[in-house]
Amino acid sequence: MKCPFCGFSESKVIDSRPTDENERIRRRRECLQCGKRFTTYEVIESLPIIVVKRDNSREVFDRQKLFNGLMRACEKRPVPFEALDKVVNDIEAKLQNSLDREVTAQQIGEYAMEALKDIDAIAYVRFASVYRQFTDISSFQETITKLLSAAKDEK
Repeated sequence: MKCPFCGFSESKVIDSRPTDENERIRRRRECLQCGKRFTTYEVIESLPIIVVKRDNSREVFDRQKLFNGLMRACEKRPVPFEALDKVVNDIEAKLQNSLDREVTAQQIGEYAMEALKDIDAIAYVRFASVYRQFTDISSFQETITKLLSAAKDEK
């Protein structure tokens, strides 16, 4: 860390503590050349995740939008709020940890459907019906048949 007083590039950390929001770390440093003290803040750098939609338009990933979609699918179902919050956190972490800064809306939808399949079958079918844009009863029936066969395989 470069000293703001003399420009020397080495300093030692005297004190380190989180800020009130636990979003940053405050560090008190002392320059090894001039001995003056200064404060720095360390912040996690988060790059925005860009979602590529079906029409090839792009927008920044919005966790609230994903959460709202999951909530609509789970409406009037016995799915705890914490379970949906965990799904959104897991999907967001998966996206942040990937090396890609752009992800398709289809990929996010697949992640959500995979998680819903384990939580609630009805919510899964509801989400799939909107996400996959079912146009007729046969596509709806095909999804239910796949779900039933997967359930049989687990038993």
